[in-house]
Amino acid sequence: MQRAVLMLLEPIYEHDFMDCSHGFRPGRSAHRALEQLWKQGMDNQIGWVLDVDIKSFFDTLDHAQLRAIISQRVKDGVISRLIGKWLKAGVMEAGEVSSSEEGTPQGGVISPLLSNIFLHEVLDKWFANTVRPRLQGRAMLVRYADDFVIGFDREDDARRVLAVLPKRFAKYSLSLHPTKTRLVAFGQPRKGPTGSEAREESSFDFLGFTHYWGRSRKGRWVIKRKTASKRLNRSIKAMGQWLREQLHTPMREQWKTLKAKLQGHYGYYGITGNADALEQYETSVKRLWHKWLNRRSRQRGSMTWERFGKLLSEHLPLPPPRVVHSIYNAKS
Repeated sequence: MQRAVLMLLEPIYEHDFMDCSHGFRPGRSAHRALEQLWKQGMDNQIGWVLDVDIKSFFDTLDHAQLRAIISQRVKDGVISRLIGKWLKAGVMEAGEVSSSEEGTPQGGVISPLLSNIFLHEVLDKWFANTVRPRLQGRAMLVRYADDFVIGFDREDDARRVLAVLPKRFAKYSLSLHPTKTRLVAFGQPRKGPTGSEAREESSFDFLGFTHYWGRSRKGRWVIKRKTASKRLNRSIKAMGQWLREQLHTPMREQWKTLKAKLQGHYGYYGITGNADALEQYETSVKRLWHKWLNRRSRQRGSMTWERFGKLLSEHLPLPPPRVVHSIYNAKS
């Protein structure tokens, strides 16, 4: 039933949703959001970035506010009642069902659309129609689900929005994380009087990538992206745990799954300029696999690096790091 209602409402709201929104929408993805952020950041020379974190958004979304927003567009009483029932359905924990007046239906196929409808009203439309016309300089918003950043070319505009943003979200019973929401000086580094860089390196994380300024191969300043250190460490740790659990699984079966896991990692993190982090992940995976293969050998230490290298090169090769999402394709 949720799928049917989703198929009914999605085309209606797709007509309303804005280009800054990318999460859980047909034909859009996290990489399209990253592409838009990179291109607009380069074209508009963004100097300040508001890195925002909504505190427990999916758990605190107010049902009454959401129903009021939906009623502006959906007049069918049957659809409205169905959505109301799904919101009140609650969750089951330890055999007990509990309901709440906050949050989206856990695991519901309609939950992403409801979240987008809510944030379209609270953030996207407000920023485009109310905030941007009042700013002195240029500004951009890029949002993926509840994760978003706002870029500015003027500091005074950035600080004005930072001051009013918590009030806007409080109006809809949402709050911003006090320590994770921050204003970042992100301007392109410039030469100081002595010839050194006048601004210290600054960066921010968005969708698993750290964004920072760096030199291109031709020596020009460009916005670069690399796998965020927390994400990289988490991925390596998860791989180590998985390999430990596969201690007694046949080697060829491990290899098949390892290939899929590496290709999946490259499929998301394989973007232009992220070669070092991809190689670090690949090297870590090889070391971990060698470690656990060595531990299961009948004679501990028999899986030498030389033997392991020969195994990889001749029998069980792993896919090398590769760029899947290129900025050069984005520029064209």
